[in-house]
Amino acid sequence: MEFTVRAAKPEDCKDVCRMIMELAIYEKMQDQVKISHKELEQDGFCANPFFQCLIAEVPELHKSKEGHTKVGYALYFYTYSTWKGRSVYMEDLYVMPEFRGKGIGKALMSKVAVVGKEQQCIRMNFSVLDWNTPSLDFYLAKGAQDLTASEGWHFLRFDGEALDKLAEEAPKN
Repeated sequence: MEFTVRAAKPEDCKDVCRMIMELAIYEKMQDQVKISHKELEQDGFCANPFFQCLIAEVPELHKSKEGHTKVGYALYFYTYSTWKGRSVYMEDLYVMPEFRGKGIGKALMSKVAVVGKEQQCIRMNFSVLDWNTPSLDFYLAKGAQDLTASEGWHFLRFDGEALDKLAEEAPKN
């Protein structure tokens, strides 16, 4: 199938927001999505963007059942390893179900790797839900390492009240 992968533009944010919700529904976490396309525009296309995004697009001839030509995305940002240096973190990789198995996901992920390499990143990190075996199998087949299994790393988070409480405990200088 013919498709292109390109850098997202502000006008793509409505479609990215739509696909974020589709991904959240697939992951059974749609109630956790609080972001709007306006916030995506603001955060991704400001002077110091918090993230970058790639879009997979098909020609009008191959549009989705709902009429969409933007059928996948990869959202990523840069992090830093005190052991290794520059890293890229792929927050989301999503392809609409009717377009899976056509090389779009691999193309998006590969392009994130290319962008990371251009920025001298030495690794690409991401996380996968433990029950999402199709995605986990896809990543492992491409050569990804499962650090939970091999090194015992756990991915942790502070948010909501826990984040507020932690911030309140900071020294007041």
